[in-house]
Amino acid sequence: MKVAIIGATGFVGPALVKEGISRGYEITAIARNTEKVITQAGVTPVSADVNNVDALAAALSGQDAVINSFNAGWTNPNLYEDFLNGSKNIQEAVKKAGVKRFITIGGAGSLFIDGKQLVDSPQFPKEYYPGASAARDYLNILKQEIELDWTFLSPAINLHPGERTGKFRLGTESPVFNQEGKSDISVEDLAVAIFDELENNQFIKQRFTLGY
Repeated sequence: MKVAIIGATGFVGPALVKEGISRGYEITAIARNTEKVITQAGVTPVSADVNNVDALAAALSGQDAVINSFNAGWTNPNLYEDFLNGSKNIQEAVKKAGVKRFITIGGAGSLFIDGKQLVDSPQFPKEYYPGASAARDYLNILKQEIELDWTFLSPAINLHPGERTGKFRLGTESPVFNQEGKSDISVEDLAVAIFDELENNQFIKQRFTLGY
């Protein structure tokens, strides 16, 4: 199976590439700068800009699925616009390439607690608001998508580097908390959940989340 990973050198991307390779997939690792792409058998680095839909569609042609971990950069002063435009461009390119299966990673800010989304809470960190609100708004756009077999993954509230345990719990619209009241997941286990979803198709045209 051929899988393209967009944002292959970002915070989550390397873990996705590693997980895909461990499961025997052929990985097309797409990034603006491919010098940081993991170089090993089964990985093909491809340089592409999410703002060039035609070029991105060409890079995605022939893939069985696309996993999107694009992020416009947390320190980007135009983060909201760049994230939203980039995400819409990626969605268009996936369709243009003729790929049906599309899994995209958003943020935890659109998850609900007591009927309210985290991003709207007074406690939500202001520095993360532009990116989180863009991911929330993009999820609402994606919900209107009828051609693609899409899935949107909201990570746990605390997403961090760690270990691959393969042991976590899934949820849908609200954060998954542990006994200590924390919502945690490692990027390595996030990658496990992504490829599990690719194989099991449990959340087609839905959002899901996870935590320990």
